[in-house]
Amino acid sequence: MEAVEIVRIVYHLTKNWPREEMYGLTAQIRRAAVSIPANLAEGVGRGGPGEIGRFAQIALGSLYELDTLLYLGVELKYVPQTEVMPVRDRLTTLAKRISSFIRYQEDRK
Repeated sequence: MEAVEIVRIVYHLTKNWPREEMYGLTAQIRRAAVSIPANLAEGVGRGGPGEIGRFAQIALGSLYELDTLLYLGVELKYVPQTEVMPVRDRLTTLAKRISSFIRYQEDRK
């Protein structure tokens, strides 16, 4: 699953971030990453298209949050842009897939 792979990558990218960020930006970026597959799974687990779509929307929000936090990591010089760009490209692709999934669920209502 693409969202789970993104979590793995984010944990790898953030493992050497400053120690003082462990409970700040590092924790926040990891929570945002984990929230994507977790919300997708929870929505599917609840069943109906309304619930699935709602949780997919939450996952999409977490994806955009993660994208912003990765940008901040680059701006704060915690990670080079060259390492972040492939992840942000994957996020763009995943955002399109989740958006299509949300539309599909809305059509099922």
